[in-house]
Amino acid sequence: MKNYIGGILLVSISFLACGNDTKSIIADEDALMPEVPSVIKGWEACDDFGKLPNHLFVYKSPAQLLNKNINAYIVVADMNRGARFNVIGEKNGLFTPAAYYEKNESPSVIMNGGYFAASGSLSLICRNNEVICGNIQNVTRSNGSSNVPFYPTRSVFAYKGNGKYAAEWIYSVNETIYSYPRPAANKSGQLPLAQPSKTFPAGASAWSAQEAIGGGPVLLKGGAIMNTWEAELFDATSGIGPTGNNPRSAVGITQNNHLIFFVCEGRNMTPNVLGLTLQEVAQILKDLGCVDALNLDGGGSTCMLINGKQTILPSDGKQRAVSGCVTLN
Repeated sequence: MKNYIGGILLVSISFLACGNDTKSIIADEDALMPEVPSVIKGWEACDDFGKLPNHLFVYKSPAQLLNKNINAYIVVADMNRGARFNVIGEKNGLFTPAAYYEKNESPSVIMNGGYFAASGSLSLICRNNEVICGNIQNVTRSNGSSNVPFYPTRSVFAYKGNGKYAAEWIYSVNETIYSYPRPAANKSGQLPLAQPSKTFPAGASAWSAQEAIGGGPVLLKGGAIMNTWEAELFDATSGIGPTGNNPRSAVGITQNNHLIFFVCEGRNMTPNVLGLTLQEVAQILKDLGCVDALNLDGGGSTCMLINGKQTILPSDGKQRAVSGCVTLN
């Protein structure tokens, strides 16, 4: 059976034709090697980080994408072949990705997660079917004349179980978390919309997940670029810099259940590499075959380690302590 991510060909199971019979070849993880091209859409296979399980693949970006200098990496995980996605972190307490790596049995790949403040996580952390903390419930923005509370339906990337992954807009109401087919259409400078509920925005359904990380905005949903930074109130006040060049982290899933971790460098840590806008990250992930994708905390938080080795240069000059991470094994 052949599966594709963009132009990446991954072979999940091999078959041997024998007369009129087709017999499955039984092979262990090390023996069953997928056929993966060395270059895909300009991204080159990279073996600088040591041996990985046969369901994880590392690619380095070309020197330019979308007419910009870029230094970026992706890890492609074939979730059909036993790759595992996990979320780590707590509501309180900040650690560098390297510290999380040491504290959590050295996962093959670790990348920074959602947003946080000195007091702890501002983004949902869910693991082993348990919500450790939720997304922030309100933010202060201008309504055109004064600063008032707004109630954004911010987003998550979730493993739903049964091999299903999704980027979703959610809000917690009286201890029930709801997901919505579209975010509440808030916009800074206008009057805030009503606080989300089981009836607003329309189409709410009770939400649950086995593993999930909060962040935002949603970059892709159902194969379409969404980039809902305005509705999720990731505007200039948020510090995310949605339309500016910044280091970025993101996670996405393809139609054929290949999960992608993405990081790009910025802020001239490598000379003349400024970073990307959210729209550019969305376009790159779409080009790589993602159908759902979520932006994670970027800027100085952007960091991905493979076998404990740093990929890009952090824009703080060293790894920033963060509230949580996502991992692949």
